[in-house]
Amino acid sequence: MTALRPADLVLRGGAVHTVDPARPRAQAVAVRGGRIVAVGTDADVGEHMGPRTRVVELRGRTLLPGFQDAHVHAVTAGLDRLRCDLRGGADDAETYLARVGEYAAAHPERRWIVGGGWAMGAFPGGTPDRGLLDAVVPDRPVCLDNRDGHGVWVNSRALELAGIDRHTPDPVDGRIERDADGQPQGTLHEGATALIERHIPQPTAEEWLASARLGQAELHRLGITAWQETSGYETDLGAYRTLAERGELTARVVVAQRWQRDAGLEQLDAFAARRDRSRIGRLRADRLKILLDGVLENFTGAMLEPYLDANGSPTTNRGLLFLEPVLLREVVRRADGLGFHVHVHAIGDRAVREALDAFEAASASNPARDRRHTIAHIQVIHPADLARFAALGVVANGQPYWAVSERQMDVLTIPFLGPERTGWQYPFGSLLRAGARLAFGSDWAVSTPNPLEEIEVAVRRVSPDDRHAAAFLPHERITLRAAVEAFTLGAAYVNGLDEETGTITAGKLADLAVLDRDLFAPGTLPDDARVLLTLVEGAPVFEDPALEG
Repeated sequence: MTALRPADLVLRGGAVHTVDPARPRAQAVAVRGGRIVAVGTDADVGEHMGPRTRVVELRGRTLLPGFQDAHVHAVTAGLDRLRCDLRGGADDAETYLARVGEYAAAHPERRWIVGGGWAMGAFPGGTPDRGLLDAVVPDRPVCLDNRDGHGVWVNSRALELAGIDRHTPDPVDGRIERDADGQPQGTLHEGATALIERHIPQPTAEEWLASARLGQAELHRLGITAWQETSGYETDLGAYRTLAERGELTARVVVAQRWQRDAGLEQLDAFAARRDRSRIGRLRADRLKILLDGVLENFTGAMLEPYLDANGSPTTNRGLLFLEPVLLREVVRRADGLGFHVHVHAIGDRAVREALDAFEAASASNPARDRRHTIAHIQVIHPADLARFAALGVVANGQPYWAVSERQMDVLTIPFLGPERTGWQYPFGSLLRAGARLAFGSDWAVSTPNPLEEIEVAVRRVSPDDRHAAAFLPHERITLRAAVEAFTLGAAYVNGLDEETGTITAGKLADLAVLDRDLFAPGTLPDDARVLLTLVEGAPVFEDPALEG
């Protein structure tokens, strides 16, 4: 009998949740040469131990496939940490203004005060006023993205430098909030933000690189080993390419290059060229991101029926489609023909339907192939479209942390949807019952990057910050196993990484995460757990000292 080559690493004595239906549970795992070589009992895996094998005693703690994020903005989230970051404290005007004032005082060298992270629910109507910022920074322009990235809050100096006044028309793809006399109020939505942003000094290449490093480190800390980067600008891809060329890209990153509304179909050839020269190490760039609509809170999410007004009566506003249906279908058809997997941002039920129609048309027009098209956010889905995800093989890409009752939902969304459409929001349970493939992502920095927080919301439909609140649409809750699968195998599938990752299976790459407890033990709430060890190909990319404690 030939002796087994010793493993480099053995993790034993744990609650191993493999996400592999052939063997859902195990006790131990052996790793050699970056791959899983054995999954089984401690005795099974013990045969692979040698004198130089590192042994991690799990002591009943959970071992999972490394989490994957199906929709994240890791580079810009890292950049936020280098700027005036309003996240991580109380969500109210007083706290935000104090932070802005402190940041401005600490950075007198900055010509612009730039940052973001404010919540729309902190302000009446979700639209903060320029006068609030004028009071703390009167002499320099200020531009702060809101948390979802679909609007900015600016001061009077920024409006002045950008030449925006009562005579400035709204762009076709956005809106300038105005006072009663027509003057810009201080909030700009969607495409109107470009009127300001074109005047802001751009980050340097080194700042982009530092941002990518920060984003990667934070995601590894949370057990995440791979993600789909959905900002997708050339700056983001360039930062990842540099990390990959230098051997610093420890994560598997799939970049969804972003469709530019101010360019034409010819940009697809440029995307293809970038894709072909970006296959470096763990980096790929074979996805195409299309931002199809806005968000419900500012009434730019594309709806089949009009929004309601404050009195519950229908308006004439159905939101915005940033690509008309004929163009959308042609873009998707051509991108599909070039081998791209298309990733569509769709919030409203009309945007979801138009995306499904475009995918259906592309599949009918182009030769059969392995397609991993996906629709992200899926806040409102008309019930007639639920079964189409499975029928068309389109991945439902959800961000579960939003599926709770909170100010932005209760004050800025539900009154303007009405009861029926409110009940169609974030229908994860209905999608699974209809046979859809579900993948989860965080949309960080829009919300938390922590998969365990996101998983808890998917399972309970209650915010981890208010666990005694009533569940939001409790019939759409999903099981813990389904939520974990969506953040592992489901995300791996939409990222095109499922053949090598996403389950703990012999032969696959050893991308793994160790938690500090058994996640599936009775009474455990996911957000109470934390990650102690993150492995990529068996090598630690994050390790908490408590692992061996």
